[in-house]
Amino acid sequence: MEASVILPILKKKLAFLSGGKDRRSGLILTIPLCLEQTSMDELSVTLDYLLSIPSEKCKARGFTVIVDGRKSQWNVVKTVVLMLQNVVPAEVSLVCVVKPDEFWDKKVTHFCFWKEKDRLGFEVILVSANKLTRYIEPCQLTEDFGGTLTYDHMDWLNKRLVFEKFTKESTSLLDELALINNGSDKGTQQEKERSIDMNFLPSVDPETVLQTGHELLSELQQRRFNGSDGGVSWSPMDDELLAQPQVMKLLDSLREQYTRYQEVCRQRSKRTQLEEIQQKVMQVVNWLEGPGSEQLRTQWGIGDSIRASQALQQKHEEIESQHSEWFAVYVELNQQIAALLNAGDEEDLVELKALQQQLSDVCYRQASQLEFRQNLLQAALEFHSVAQDLSQQLDGLLGMLCVDVAPADGASIQQTLKLLEEKLKSVDLGLQGLREKGQSLLDQISNQASWAYGKDVTIENKENVDHIQGVMEDMQLRKQRCEDMVDVRRLKMLQMVQLFKCEEDAAQAVEWLSELLDALLKTHIRLGDDAQETKVLLEKHRKFVDVAQSTYDYGRQLLQATVVLCQSLRCTSRSSGDTLPRLNRVWKQFTITSEERVHRLETAVAFHSSAEKILQECPEQPEAFNEMERFDEIEAVGKSLLDRLTVPVVYPDGSEQYFGSPSDMASAAEHIREKMKLVSLKKQQLRQPEATTPES
Repeated sequence: MEASVILPILKKKLAFLSGGKDRRSGLILTIPLCLEQTSMDELSVTLDYLLSIPSEKCKARGFTVIVDGRKSQWNVVKTVVLMLQNVVPAEVSLVCVVKPDEFWDKKVTHFCFWKEKDRLGFEVILVSANKLTRYIEPCQLTEDFGGTLTYDHMDWLNKRLVFEKFTKESTSLLDELALINNGSDKGTQQEKERSIDMNFLPSVDPETVLQTGHELLSELQQRRFNGSDGGVSWSPMDDELLAQPQVMKLLDSLREQYTRYQEVCRQRSKRTQLEEIQQKVMQVVNWLEGPGSEQLRTQWGIGDSIRASQALQQKHEEIESQHSEWFAVYVELNQQIAALLNAGDEEDLVELKALQQQLSDVCYRQASQLEFRQNLLQAALEFHSVAQDLSQQLDGLLGMLCVDVAPADGASIQQTLKLLEEKLKSVDLGLQGLREKGQSLLDQISNQASWAYGKDVTIENKENVDHIQGVMEDMQLRKQRCEDMVDVRRLKMLQMVQLFKCEEDAAQAVEWLSELLDALLKTHIRLGDDAQETKVLLEKHRKFVDVAQSTYDYGRQLLQATVVLCQSLRCTSRSSGDTLPRLNRVWKQFTITSEERVHRLETAVAFHSSAEKILQECPEQPEAFNEMERFDEIEAVGKSLLDRLTVPVVYPDGSEQYFGSPSDMASAAEHIREKMKLVSLKKQQLRQPEATTPES
């Protein structure tokens, strides 16, 4: 009978073995009756189960039964005691009926158990709970009867369930493992495999059963050794003492059979794994040397454009993806073979190494071919990319050369020329890069025959080579045409730069001449205080005029150069037609102003020279008196000079300009008037030669 079958009944705690013992070392069986009506059938089942637990040796010492009737009626107690006669008559040595205080006295007189001892087969005594220690030691009684023995019914029941489950599972597992192990030791190899196949997996997990057994044994042993920790004398329950060797024996048997079972499984797994490896290796080799190789044989082109190369790359990626699945199988197989080789089984080493070598050779060869094809397509894509970029650069350069140049100034021409040179340099670099990519691609194509599987790829390679060389030659011709056009455009643009430079310099010459004219009118004002200073001013003026003349000649030369450049460029100068009249007009104004300045300075030199000569002559000189008319001439020259200072310079267009400001002219005229006064005073002195001073 198993506890799990009658678990609801056992949970009611109708009876229990607390582990306590009487003075004869017999087990104490306790039947706690309660107020509710106790089912005799359930009590009988409980007693049958409990009495099946102890060993025969333990049963031989007899049982002491404690019937706790303190919460029950007398007739129930009597029924239970009589039932013990039928359930365990030979095993009960003493029945202690715990009575309530002074309650059964009258009823007991009607039925004396001690008179029925011979008929019952055991002695029955009525005792109060506080006097139960006369028959049983307190340490063997539970707390319900004033003892110190600890008993947890649910804990005992749970342990019992675990023990019975372990016993059942381990016994069944031992039978299964013995059948599997014994079957593998008998008969031929075929019989072994058939036996193993039929009983290969036990009904329960051996690891789980072993773990359960170890935990159960550990708990039983811990309970035993922890009994004396509290200082109270305690002995484990007999069923626990009995369970320990049973669990240990079952664990030992399980470990032995499980070890043999693991070895059987290992051998079977090794054989199965070896067969699976052989099968998978042949699958990988057959596919790589069959469909995989055929896929690569049909792929030889490199495409004639970026789009075509990308399409071929996409196709190659699909092929690689299919190969990757088989390469993953190869990696897994290689690891499995390496693990088996490390196991060191002599009988399989040669076969495993041969499989590993065959698999590695095929996979490495196929991987190398895939990598070569991928590199070739990548090189082709890079070549076509560079060719397309170069073609776009040439188109842009050609478009720039086909547009007529109409810049606004020399700076824009310089910028355009710089951009043109940069584009040409970029084209040179692009063509150089194309040649390098093309040569690299040609070198790879020349090596294609080494993995062509015996296929003649001469025709296919010739088409690829012709295409690459044709692209490079076409780009070279286009680049040469652009270079020729760039040379022509460069010359034209340099001439235009020179034209703009000449026009700018000519305009600058006009500005310089205008500034000289403005300086002549505003700063060249003084006429000198004497003849020597005036002569110096006249000499400076002539040098000033020489500078203006050089500026005018420089402007004329520049304008002549613009005419020549315009004729060469077949264009009309936008500024020379305006600059030449301006240059001539300013030069004419400067010439008129310069002549007026020269005339005034020459007049001033004559005036100062004559005046200084007369003023320096002594009165005693006779010629001074004979030439009175010279005074009149000097006065006439001075008046003429004063009158000229007030007259503006009149240009051909009718415009007028004065030298300096009115105050400047007034200052210059004042110096002349002062000198004219001195001359006039000198003249008066000469007309009165005989006049004397008051002292004389």
